[in-house]
Amino acid sequence: MNFKEARILVASDGHTNSELVSKLLLEEFELVHLSWDESRIAADFEKYRPQVLVLAFETLELAERYYLGLFRQSQIVHTMPHRTLLLCNKEDVRRAYELCRKEYFDDYVLFWPMVHDTRRLCMSVLLALRALSSITQSPKVADIAAHVRQVGDLEGVLDRSMAEGAARIDITDHSLRMASEELGDVIEGFADLLAGDLPGSVPSAADAPAVSAGQSQRAKAAPRLKEVENAMTPLREWLDGVKVAVAPPLASARNLQSLAADHRPLVLVVDDDEFQCKLLARLLDTKRYELMFAHSATEALAALRRCRPSLILMDVMLPDMDGVEVTRRLKASPAYAMVPVVMITGQSERNVVQASLQAGAIDFVVKPFDRERLCAKVSHYLQLD
Repeated sequence: MNFKEARILVASDGHTNSELVSKLLLEEFELVHLSWDESRIAADFEKYRPQVLVLAFETLELAERYYLGLFRQSQIVHTMPHRTLLLCNKEDVRRAYELCRKEYFDDYVLFWPMVHDTRRLCMSVLLALRALSSITQSPKVADIAAHVRQVGDLEGVLDRSMAEGAARIDITDHSLRMASEELGDVIEGFADLLAGDLPGSVPSAADAPAVSAGQSQRAKAAPRLKEVENAMTPLREWLDGVKVAVAPPLASARNLQSLAADHRPLVLVVDDDEFQCKLLARLLDTKRYELMFAHSATEALAALRRCRPSLILMDVMLPDMDGVEVTRRLKASPAYAMVPVVMITGQSERNVVQASLQAGAIDFVVKPFDRERLCAKVSHYLQLD
């Protein structure tokens, strides 16, 4: 990544603040854009597609409101890899730290009032770009583990295919041997008939050339029949050679599979009810998979920028955006379209079921939870059965 040409968007509640921040950033970066019109939150973000979003608001409340509005209005913000940098004043440092620790934002800089270390802003943007570069260029562990599991299945497929091939060779070998024996019997009988060896057969002098020809053909046929019997030997040797050749790669695949087994799938639970989250943590089999919790749609979408879960348990009723809409947005993104979403609901209305299925959900779990059914569904969609 060419950091100098990285796309940076400075969002602010006023032209003065955004110009000030922009001036400092332009000393290091070339593509710095400004956004201070609240009505163009989503439009500016989607137009400039920033890799680093600098939130230069007077208060943290305004920064939080902006980012929440961005997730509500933009259809693609959660699909675009970017880092968020929060500018704060001395009174809000503790709060900024808590927000970043909870991963609502990625980092913060003490900026108001202006401090002597003005280069700190550029340094923080550089660090954000480096972190983003490592995330986007490195394959996700979950994806690697999934591919390794598929490679591990190759051994079983190969064993079954080779066993089937060996069985077919045996059948063909048996058929050739039977045909060889039958053909040999026919030639022998014909030759014996011509030679007068069969009871009641008396060859005449006129039959002498035919007898000689029959004996000659029998002599020629014998090695040919032996060749037919031995025709399967090279094929068997080839099959044994294949087994020897693939043994080292399969051993490596087994080792990778054992390593992949140590990586547990991630289940993202999106529910604003703290009690329900604690209950799910107790009910689910956390020895087989990891749990991550998000208590709002915004928090969930922000979490998806940093990780890719193997399964999402999505509550229908959320404080900032309903679970059906969040599911619809995820399914519209190629990055998350294949992640299964199971809705959590205490409602059984037909319209909720239909809307969720149309949005892309694959199943439901209904409150109050049935532990056995809940764990069975999670294991099924994680392919742990």
